[in-house]
Amino acid sequence: MVWYNYKTACIPGLCKSYAHPKQRVFKEKAGAKNMYAVIETGGKQYQVKAGDTLFIEKLNVEADSTVTFDKVVAVSTDAGLSVGAPYVAGATVSAKVLKNGKAKKITVMTYKPKKGEKKKQGHRQPYTQVQIEAINA
Repeated sequence: MVWYNYKTACIPGLCKSYAHPKQRVFKEKAGAKNMYAVIETGGKQYQVKAGDTLFIEKLNVEADSTVTFDKVVAVSTDAGLSVGAPYVAGATVSAKVLKNGKAKKITVMTYKPKKGEKKKQGHRQPYTQVQIEAINA
């Protein structure tokens, strides 16, 4: 059976632009734009690039201040990927704190049947929004 690509109207092996629909081709361009790091904060790991904005677990810092993450699990540069055991030595990620806040309220309901016991409470998770400024590796 010959698979026919209807989008590019080509037959596999005869057309250079053939790619299976489930196959993804990622081409990375050279330069510092491809530099990323995996940091650990608040018991979670985040993959970050310079300029990224992300919401992390609340930090005890004021808005418009700078915070440095030294728990860098991995760093990818033009030279290659370096993975720490458990952290990469000498690697840091600096970020600017944009704001501190609370997420939307969620409702937590517990109920035990046949006991007449039910409890309803709300929860708003505190967070810190940071913008990644630089990856120092």
